[in-house]
Amino acid sequence: MSLGIFDIAGRAMSAQLLRLNSSASNLANAGSVSTTEEGAFRSLKPVFQTVYEGNSGKATVNVLGVVRAAMEPQRRYEPGNPLADDKGYVHVAAVDPNAELVEIVETSRQYRNNIEVLETAKSLTLETLRLGR
Repeated sequence: MSLGIFDIAGRAMSAQLLRLNSSASNLANAGSVSTTEEGAFRSLKPVFQTVYEGNSGKATVNVLGVVRAAMEPQRRYEPGNPLADDKGYVHVAAVDPNAELVEIVETSRQYRNNIEVLETAKSLTLETLRLGR
């Protein structure tokens, strides 16, 4: 496999998109409640692996999967909640909304950086072709 700039930036953008979708899903489920601890939502975290191309110094990213974070749901006393257990407790999703917002801002910046890499590479390629005429 020979990695070009378009391959590397494209794969990086795909990885950032997965991060963004995971964080959006986490935010959408923040504050949700469940009757049981097992049924409570836990935030999703993508797992990546760096892949190197021989001794060329080029690297890209592979997605190994998406895992549930180890953070435990909080138990909150809400006896009036229809999802409360027989003791009046609900289990609140294990999501830190502030951390997810930071993740979204960071991810969108990295995504934008990869767009700029692609735009620069395209511009240089077109200029090279123009010089060859």
